[in-house]
Amino acid sequence: MNRPSPAKRGGIVERSKREKMAELTFTYGTMASGKSTLALQLCWQLREGRSDVALWTFGDRSAEGMVTSRIGIEAAAEAIEPGESLERHVGTLLRRAINILVIDEAQFASVSQIDELACIVDDHAIDVHAFGLSADFLLNVFPASARLFAIADWAHELPLTSSCWCGQKGRCNARVVNGVVAREGTQIVTGDVSEGVVHYQVLCRAHYRLGQLSAHAS
Repeated sequence: MNRPSPAKRGGIVERSKREKMAELTFTYGTMASGKSTLALQLCWQLREGRSDVALWTFGDRSAEGMVTSRIGIEAAAEAIEPGESLERHVGTLLRRAINILVIDEAQFASVSQIDELACIVDDHAIDVHAFGLSADFLLNVFPASARLFAIADWAHELPLTSSCWCGQKGRCNARVVNGVVAREGTQIVTGDVSEGVVHYQVLCRAHYRLGQLSAHAS
């Protein structure tokens, strides 16, 4: 007679059927692809039926302590300084009995902070949903995003993507300085896709390579 293994008699297999394990999820896309909108929508939907949902941001295009969307919706959030220890913030989550944490602008976090987020999931059974960019204006993957790709339980590209002016899928977050696609500069310069001396424009791979910002540009 075959006896069930210890795992099946009450170990990992049986426990996983009774309760869902917490997970670290990374949702990424280009600028203007709706990342912040989706983060806000998720937070709002969850809070409709529960009070154990927290919202963090590692940086927003507007004031500190806010997550804003280009379609006009916004919500108060706890602003996390990139590079700081998350210990104090984790303590707040535990005191408030938070079970779900939604994070915007995760690409601005440090690698050590991403590791701390993994500890929040593994050690405290809090689901973490991180939203952010994958690559910067030079097409280099942000260190935080690279870490998330490596250790997240799930990584999803947003199904609704931005388009280049030519109609092709936009993959490149071009930084535009005085009307020219920048090819050097510091990795993080907070900005928007609206026109300005320094702004961002989403381009397809070919037009990013050519530095062509419109059909009439040379």
